[in-house]
Amino acid sequence: MAENGSEDMEKKLLLHQQHEEKHFMSSEVVRDIIIGVSDGLTVPFALAAGLSGASVSSSIILTAGIAEVAAGSISMGLGGYLAAKSEADHYMRELKREQEEIITVPDMEAAEIGEILSQYGVEPHEYGPVVDALRRNPQAWLDFMMKFELGLEKPNPRRALQSAFTIAVSYIMGGMVPLIPYMFIPLAREAVVASVILTLLALLVFGFAKGYFTGNKPFTSALQTAFIGALASAAAFSFARLVRA
Repeated sequence: MAENGSEDMEKKLLLHQQHEEKHFMSSEVVRDIIIGVSDGLTVPFALAAGLSGASVSSSIILTAGIAEVAAGSISMGLGGYLAAKSEADHYMRELKREQEEIITVPDMEAAEIGEILSQYGVEPHEYGPVVDALRRNPQAWLDFMMKFELGLEKPNPRRALQSAFTIAVSYIMGGMVPLIPYMFIPLAREAVVASVILTLLALLVFGFAKGYFTGNKPFTSALQTAFIGALASAAAFSFARLVRA
């Protein structure tokens, strides 16, 4: 019997080693990059395209565009920082509240463990030992309640700064793309055509990369991103022309 048990364990370990799970674990970073690049490609392009209709040189449009990219990256980065900081503060408030409930009303909290496990089809006689084990380990009990009752994951303490930096840099990278033609083409009316083409190509490449890294169909993601970005840019451009008029 012992030999059979040892063989079964070895087989399970071998299967675990052979089975490589491919999960994308950096969803927060991807979200920040998407926010930064998509806004960076859209807003500066609309500004530059709107100004291109006026009798101004490419150098003036480039100066205005760079100023917008600088201000936009700071604003977007600050927004990302505040959002992540708010999430961390919310987690800490709920953590303290749940910790107090485990101390003051342990039986009620233990009953909630059973309710949570029963939602997954676990019978009372099966989750009873689990409840007892968690009650003997307050920290594990607290972690379980935070994750399965409240649906909250412990945030990375550096998440706020990382989010601010990622969004800001992504915005700058995206925002400089539609401004590149204005660096080399003196006439704004000619530069705007090149800017449109370059921005659409950037949206396609960005959409393809986004689909590839998130597990979606890259070509479908590329077309969707380009289409949505083009609509957003057209709307922003039309609004800019309307205001200028």
